[in-house]
Amino acid sequence: MIAGYLGLFLAAFGAATLLPLQSEAVLVGLLLSGHYSLWLLLGVATLGNVLGSLVNWWLGRWVEHFKGRRWFPVSDQQLDKARRHYQRWGHWTLLLSWVPIIGDPLTLVAGVMREPLWRFLVIVSLAKLARYLVVALMTHAYF
Repeated sequence: MIAGYLGLFLAAFGAATLLPLQSEAVLVGLLLSGHYSLWLLLGVATLGNVLGSLVNWWLGRWVEHFKGRRWFPVSDQQLDKARRHYQRWGHWTLLLSWVPIIGDPLTLVAGVMREPLWRFLVIVSLAKLARYLVVALMTHAYF
């Protein structure tokens, strides 16, 4: 039983980083098994995903130290564009941190923009919990 929760945590953590993982499929599988607590699954998935996003935020805080190196994957123009978007829309863009493809880079940009940790954690936690709650409700409604 513990292996299921640990697997979900690791999938959720990895999915929040730039790794191409799907924690929602793991959550649905565990829910459908009927052997796990809904609320504990939601808590584990949310915690793992928020901690993975925190890694992105932390990397964003240090990313500019590596700017200009040949291996650095982001151009100055891309970094400036991300900054402008974040300055325009502000910390509320973190409500989209759950969205595939754009959510993970948003959490990284929040670190680059020096988003206060407390606000980052509150907004990202709400967004991630809401996503997993919707997945759980949809699983319950359709299966």
